Amino acid sequence: MPLFTPGRRWQPPYYPFKKESPDGRFLAFVERVTKGPLFGCRMCGNCLLQETAFICPMECPKGARNGPCGGSTEAHCYVDETRPCIWYEIYERAFKMGREEMLLEVLPPLDWGKVGTETWGDVARQVKEVGTKRVFIDLVARDKETRAETWDAVFRPVRQPDWWEGDAAYHPPAYDEPVSELERRLCAGEFVVTAEVAPPMSAATGKMGRNVDMVRPYVAAVNFTDCPSATPRMSSIACSKLALERDAEPVLQIAARDRTRTGLQAEVLGASAMGIRNILCLSGDSANLGPSPKGRMDVIDIDSIQMLWILRRMRDEGKYLDGRSIKFRPQYFLGAAGAPFASRPEFQAIREHKKVNAGAQFFQTNLVYDPDGMEVWLNELAKRNILDKVYILIGITPLKNLRVAQYMHHEVPGVVIPKRILNRMEAAGDGAEEEGVQIALELIEAIKDKQGVNGIHLMAVGWEAIVPRIVTEAGLAPQELAVAEPCLNGH
Repeated sequence: MPLFTPGRRWQPPYYPFKKESPDGRFLAFVERVTKGPLFGCRMCGNCLLQETAFICPMECPKGARNGPCGGSTEAHCYVDETRPCIWYEIYERAFKMGREEMLLEVLPPLDWGKVGTETWGDVARQVKEVGTKRVFIDLVARDKETRAETWDAVFRPVRQPDWWEGDAAYHPPAYDEPVSELERRLCAGEFVVTAEVAPPMSAATGKMGRNVDMVRPYVAAVNFTDCPSATPRMSSIACSKLALERDAEPVLQIAARDRTRTGLQAEVLGASAMGIRNILCLSGDSANLGPSPKGRMDVIDIDSIQMLWILRRMRDEGKYLDGRSIKFRPQYFLGAAGAPFASRPEFQAIREHKKVNAGAQFFQTNLVYDPDGMEVWLNELAKRNILDKVYILIGITPLKNLRVAQYMHHEVPGVVIPKRILNRMEAAGDGAEEEGVQIALELIEAIKDKQGVNGIHLMAVGWEAIVPRIVTEAGLAPQELAVAEPCLNGH
């Protein structure tokens, strides 16, 4: 099996931001001209080839270092359709080589102090630390465990620096009582409903406030998106604070696309101080999907799994990323996105498993229109023994017309709408809105008793007025609420 697999084209390498010694520059040159053509190496200075089946993850246009995004596909990268999804290639090769479990290790973000420099020097120093003679003898030994142990002793400290300490183990939350109302309801075994309310595209908050008031009695928490499609809107943290003032429990969404590691840590401390107790960590849509002029698209500072790892350690271990202690720790219930249809179920299950190990306590999934396909994904999670470690809320969006359905099916990464549903929407004609509501109700009925499903997440996409009706007719409204009147046009 060939191990030398650069992407479709070799991207230019990074260059260091500091003066290097002649020896360091020479070693970096040799590494660049060797690993560049063979692996598509970008000289990030933080090499992960050992863990990623000898395919460089930095060829991902998002710079994701812990697995594919929700837009992964066998056909091509959704950001740049001229190249393959490099993480799909990594997963496929890892499975063929029997190295798939190695993909569970939570890998660190770039140390930009090393970007543009070589990695071989770090390996050589670690060989010396372990003992050159021992390394040579052990790596040619017949005993497989001896070889693996010595290999790990050399390469683990290189890829897992002291400030990160990533591993492939599950880390349960280090607290006993629920920190949010959403967590309390899930812990109590309730089948919960959460809903999105679209942040305003201006400084006016009247409509958003009315929508929050309207859905609040029917849901456990209200999500506020963080600039979806890389298009500016009011910040999720501002909307979450305004929701708190209206006695609604918010879910703060944070997209890695627009965060540095410094900004992330500062933001969650502020959110916790304001009383925001639910945080959903997302990689975010590529800036390539946003309006012109385009923002920087070649790299993100941290991915969603790294976000979970950082925030879990801040909360449970009282540590900043740089190792400083936090005297008064933030409190929050950590969530992540699940993507049942983003790629092959066994690939996606590893991605979700890794998120759970990193700190995800609940998933809100991408849109589901195929309950049977979703069950295949759930079965893969069950095989990995993680269904009892995470709460799963299935994403549901009522379709308003055929055009919306076709757009979601063809243009939204990770969303698959079966032909039978598209046909129903087409046949409905002027009654498409009502047909979309009925489809949503049928989907809820089909999924609510599935193993591992703990609730639904309604994404109305600007149609918040339909949420009370759907929740009520699905039999999920609190008993004290009167039956909501049918409302299709927001009146």
